[in-house]
Amino acid sequence: MNEVEMIHKSKKHMKISNKVYQYFALSSLEESGIGNLSKLPYSIKVLLEAALRNYDGVSVTLEHVKKLANWGSDHDPNQEVPFKPARILLHDTTGIPTLVDLAAMRESMKRIGGEVSDINPLIPVDLVVDHSLTVDHFGTPDAMKLNEKLNFERNLERFRFLRWAQKSFSNFNVIPPATGIMHQINMELLSSVAFLKEEDGNTIIYPDSLVGTDSHTTMVNGLGIVAWGVGGIEAEAAMLGQPVYFVTPEVVGFKFVGQLPEGTTATDLALTVTSLLRKKGVVGKFIEFFGPGIKGMSVADRATLANMAPEYGATMGLFPVDQETLDYLKVIGRSKDQILLIEHYYKTQGMFMTDESPEPIYSDIIELDLSLINPCLAGPKRPQDNVELTKMKEEYNKIIRSSISEGGFDLTEEDLSKTTIVNHQNGTKSTIKNGSVVLAAITSCTNTSNPNVLIAAGLVAKKAVERGLNKQSYVKTSLTPGSLVVTDYLKESGLLNYLEQLGFHIAGYGCATCIGNSGPLPQEVNDAIVDNDLVVAGVLSGNRNFEGRIHPQIKANYLASPPLVIAYAIAGTVDIDFHTEPIGFDSMNKPVYLRELWPSSQEIQMWLGNAISPELFKKRYQDVYNANKEWNSIQVSEGDLYDWDEESTYIQEPPFLKEMKEQPSDIVHIKGARTLAILGDSVTTDHLSPSGAIKSDSVSGLYLQQKGVEIKDFNSYPSRRGNHEVMVRGALANLRIRNQLVPGYEGGITKYFPTGEILSMYDASIKYREDHTSLFILAGKEYGTGSSRDWAAKGPYLLGVKAVLAESFERIHRSNLVGMGILPLQFLDGENVQSLGIAGDESFETIGLNNSIKPAQHIKIKAIRPDTSSFEFDVKLRLDNVVEIEYYRNGGIMQSVLRQMVNSKNDCK
Repeated sequence: MNEVEMIHKSKKHMKISNKVYQYFALSSLEESGIGNLSKLPYSIKVLLEAALRNYDGVSVTLEHVKKLANWGSDHDPNQEVPFKPARILLHDTTGIPTLVDLAAMRESMKRIGGEVSDINPLIPVDLVVDHSLTVDHFGTPDAMKLNEKLNFERNLERFRFLRWAQKSFSNFNVIPPATGIMHQINMELLSSVAFLKEEDGNTIIYPDSLVGTDSHTTMVNGLGIVAWGVGGIEAEAAMLGQPVYFVTPEVVGFKFVGQLPEGTTATDLALTVTSLLRKKGVVGKFIEFFGPGIKGMSVADRATLANMAPEYGATMGLFPVDQETLDYLKVIGRSKDQILLIEHYYKTQGMFMTDESPEPIYSDIIELDLSLINPCLAGPKRPQDNVELTKMKEEYNKIIRSSISEGGFDLTEEDLSKTTIVNHQNGTKSTIKNGSVVLAAITSCTNTSNPNVLIAAGLVAKKAVERGLNKQSYVKTSLTPGSLVVTDYLKESGLLNYLEQLGFHIAGYGCATCIGNSGPLPQEVNDAIVDNDLVVAGVLSGNRNFEGRIHPQIKANYLASPPLVIAYAIAGTVDIDFHTEPIGFDSMNKPVYLRELWPSSQEIQMWLGNAISPELFKKRYQDVYNANKEWNSIQVSEGDLYDWDEESTYIQEPPFLKEMKEQPSDIVHIKGARTLAILGDSVTTDHLSPSGAIKSDSVSGLYLQQKGVEIKDFNSYPSRRGNHEVMVRGALANLRIRNQLVPGYEGGITKYFPTGEILSMYDASIKYREDHTSLFILAGKEYGTGSSRDWAAKGPYLLGVKAVLAESFERIHRSNLVGMGILPLQFLDGENVQSLGIAGDESFETIGLNNSIKPAQHIKIKAIRPDTSSFEFDVKLRLDNVVEIEYYRNGGIMQSVLRQMVNSKNDCK
């Protein structure tokens, strides 16, 4: 049987509710003698179906199909497989630069004589405007209205560009601001679980799947949908019909047994699993959850766990489609016919998990007894640093005294005894000190979409109010729900009123505090922190707490469940043992303990049952695209090409493609490169491309002032990602980044070696560019952890960085480096900057870098010291497959795709 016959044989039909659907049967492969499908992990089956359905003999070959069908038996860590997802998901801060790139590609297509209209999404793309909201106003009934007003005032230029894109690009939809967080909208509205497409008179059914330009795209894995985060440049290629290529993944089975104990939340489980898997090491791997412990685990709880996949390092964390999936679809108002179709299709394909399903063969299996999970937090600087609640006071006191090199804050006993009076604007006074909680936020996709933990938070608030407790006056509080439905059920239950009495008024709908859009602290609190150099704390229900992310003045940040956020707002300090110390005192001056406020699981379920119904979801989403009248009233020009405004400080045509030639250059050695920065372990994309406020005295802030922008109108770094001039000045400019070339300093500065000057990263890069000097970044382990942020690669590219040499890379960021034409190089095992004696003042050249390079091969680096002596060492080329080598040869993904499209057109002439 030839390849075409095999593909034809795989096309089958099923009839459901009097309608016929065509599908690509996996069983046909086994009938043809390819693979043992019953033993494949569920995620691999989805990839296999996509390969079978998208087979074209070129980008997806029979070899790819066989590789996936025989997964596990011939695993080759250097072999790539293609994946064409059903759809793509964006948010505004990564979506805008992605769309700016597409608009720039249209300009380049015009310059090189191609068809402008070819630059168009070929698969459905949805963008949710959820990353622009900042919590300026809080703790009042009109906080949301005021924040949304500011949102439109600050971002009108960005929103106008999105409205143009909405009109200009086909296959592209925008869900407007004030609707919810992208991942919850994805769960409640966009996900079909089984995707339908009309083609050649047939209705084709296949698994819903997607990639998203946000690392927490994995949240929808909780609904059984294969999805993960990619860089925007990868997403652009996928939009234009290119497969997403990645190395054949290992799949780790994670078996749950037992049940969560009373008082433990899904957040506690997610933080525990994050810590466990980070220690295990699962970067680049798939996780599949199974076992008796997931039976009855709600989809909301599953989604909380799946959401944290970037934090535990995996590509994704999948809960296969099962009965719980179908039950969730009923709750959110999906029709009986749709649910029946999903069930029938997944069972027919062997993708539906039941108690009788054979256990797949996994690369490895981890087992966890849910009954051993305890309430916990994570912090104060990384999401994988788990702290059990009962040990929180002890661990805080340890870390606050630990040295900076140990991840601590290096405070003395004298520092710890300092207190300061805050004179509030309402005439009251309070006392803060090191460890005081000045920000408590129920925020982010991870938890504000889970009704179990939000109802729990509401019940803690209710009981606290009934006991006469209140939050501390110096705590900035906010609630930014995952969707409008969350507000509906909190109102329906009556619990929103109690949350508001503690200051947790709804501040808007968006990621907010979790991405650094926490807004300013009250001025008197901010001044007290700065004047006394206090290490204060934030407690948030988010997924990221890297240094400098949440708020520039808050150095210690802890991730926690929503009910614990309420508790810490009341206590006002992290220096407390909730087990032995009271959270506060009631009106009779009797001590109140957290255990007295904590609801039982039975209590939570009772309140849930009375508050949530399918009608809430149906009502909220029936006209979601037109619900925001202010959004719909934005006037925009129409046309295939965007009308760039040279004076804009938000949207500019990027320079990446302006000098692109029709044919690529040869791969050549890098010579005479100097070191821009030597960085340590766990350098995040927040360090490489700041998220949050733009400081007035920063290089970006000074640029904006020169352009006539007032400080109050700076907005945030994420809002400025459509303007490369702002973003390149923010590259490697995080307040907490530590460059070992300038020991003892924090912030985005470096040494310019020709003169020995200490300069900003940007100013030094300008001088190096004038010298025609290429730049290297040297780093430790897990380089590029965190959000899938394009500008963490685009910024260094514009600074002149030609290569990053690290001990290891986070998956998405390594891919983004390749996508921008930056060479990722990896030290060999056991080697690093210190072991090789690299001082940083050397110049570097590559040996063996040419058109003949192979995936993951070793090349040499020659380091030349100032005294002209030299030494050489081997490094691993982290171009992991032939496709990435082609991207690198072309100078990046965008150049590669453009040339491919032009050449394809020329071949057809």
